Amino acid sequence: MRRAVFPGTFDPITLGHLDIINRALPLFDEIIIAIGVNADKKTMFTLEERLKFIEDIFKDQKKISVESYSGLTAKYCKEKGAQFIVRGLRNTTDLNYEQPIAQTNYQMANVETIFLICSPEVSNISSTIVRDVMRNDGDYSKLVPTSVKSK
Repeated sequence: MRRAVFPGTFDPITLGHLDIINRALPLFDEIIIAIGVNADKKTMFTLEERLKFIEDIFKDQKKISVESYSGLTAKYCKEKGAQFIVRGLRNTTDLNYEQPIAQTNYQMANVETIFLICSPEVSNISSTIVRDVMRNDGDYSKLVPTSVKSK
């Protein structure tokens, strides 16, 4: 079984995340969307809200499960029997950030990282931008899935 983990904070999940998840689905038998919990990181949405956003989106998708975890992603992958990590890249800045992490995860746990280039129409979207638009009462409806729009 080809099992992958798509880790992130997902604060909130965006259309960019959905693009990567939907394009990764044919590649794997199972994808675990894993919300990383970092006690030092201040989030806009609670863990429960983020879990619900994602569970609502994928409630009918049998190949996807949604969980939370803390600690090292590579260790979590080993615990879950996942051989792959899925990461989305918007630009070369993302690659420069993700590459050493991927190399370290492989070195530590023999977990391979699969990079998918996001679709051009969502390459401008990040959770940081979405939060900024939300905080400033902007229209974020074209940046997030319906489950977040209702918030």
